Amino acid sequence: MRSARKRLCSALIVAYGLFSFYAAYTVFLRPRRSAVPRPPHRDRRGPRDHVVLGNEEWNPWEEDEKKELVASQQRYKANLNMIKNARSRLEQTHLRVQIWGKAAIGLYLWQHIFGGQLEPADVTAQWREGNQKEGNTYFSFITGPSVVPGYFSVETEHVVLVLNGRESSKVAHATRWLQFTQTLVQTHKLQHVAVVLLGNEQCQNRWIQPYMKREGGFVNLLFVTYDCTFVNQEDIFQWPLGVATYRNFPVVEPSWSMLHDPRSYLCNFLGTVYRNSSRETLMEVLKQNGLDKLCWIAAREQWQPQETNASLRNYQDALLQSDLTLCPVGINTECYRIYEACSYGSIPVIEDVMTPGDCGNSSVYNRAPLQLLKTMGAPFIFIKSWKELPAVLKKEKRMSLKEKIQRRKKLMEWYRNFKERMRQKFIQALENAFVPSDKG
Repeated sequence: MRSARKRLCSALIVAYGLFSFYAAYTVFLRPRRSAVPRPPHRDRRGPRDHVVLGNEEWNPWEEDEKKELVASQQRYKANLNMIKNARSRLEQTHLRVQIWGKAAIGLYLWQHIFGGQLEPADVTAQWREGNQKEGNTYFSFITGPSVVPGYFSVETEHVVLVLNGRESSKVAHATRWLQFTQTLVQTHKLQHVAVVLLGNEQCQNRWIQPYMKREGGFVNLLFVTYDCTFVNQEDIFQWPLGVATYRNFPVVEPSWSMLHDPRSYLCNFLGTVYRNSSRETLMEVLKQNGLDKLCWIAAREQWQPQETNASLRNYQDALLQSDLTLCPVGINTECYRIYEACSYGSIPVIEDVMTPGDCGNSSVYNRAPLQLLKTMGAPFIFIKSWKELPAVLKKEKRMSLKEKIQRRKKLMEWYRNFKERMRQKFIQALENAFVPSDKG
């Protein structure tokens, strides 16, 4: 990218020089058209071969040449302004950032938060890339199996590395990427580095702290999922889990029918029911009260990491046809289902309890769990026990379609604003950390 920028600047300077020479030639050096001799004109005062005005010979094309000169000067000024505008736009793009997407959460960042596109569109492609300008920052994004340390072009001095740190095998892979990036920083090929981390569901993310600049490492910024206790809103920020892009959950565009049509089911739950979990309690409550007949329920005993086209369509239909989406806790309270329900205007009903591990303690962090979503004012239904569900669904049955439509609009508008705010927060943090300060 740096060489491309140099070439663009050189091209602008050459173009400026050419227009300057052209204007000078037009004004000072271009030969005038020779006047065609007029036939002799005779009158009573005798013969006269030509008309003389002062010391200059009369030129019948003088007016045309003046007009051409004015037009040439106007073209010169217009071209000069074009060069100045191009140079101004180039100068305004004061930060260029390359994002290396080595975890599926990178697709949520690029396609859902940024609204960016990728080429090729084929999700199985070995290499995918996209480019987008946001404010004064130009972003490029690369992802795919072919993005391997040392085997692709590093095209900027500022990088965002998207990593998976959910389990030990993923941490080992993430560490190799961090070591590769550290070498680039040490050899002065990179200046600044940020990391977006799909964190451990029990918030066991201490392994990455030694890489932080404040700890003597090289990572300027960290965006980490879940209620990680070392989030400080200075160089470490909480990041949303988002939708399951690894299952190819799409970017959903709201439609009139999605907002206004009545829905066939009060609620839905499609997922794994683990033994001795609150999900078993949820299933019992639904069956005991006959609520399973009013909701789209599809429970399975084993988690299935892969999604087929048929199962993805089935899940999307359940979200689209349900007023509420039930979100029981898993290993963590935060789950993909929350964001996927928002995409379709189905209100998440969230089991608002802390899960075991090192995530934010609700006695210390008064908004934990789901501190990020609560701070952003998420219009969800929060319950402490699934035994509260019958009362929630009873109230749901009394709601009019008009009330439900207004609630859907509120949810989908909130989700749109949430993604916009996260995008602005992300860009602002990068610009604050990556762009040199003019102060003192």
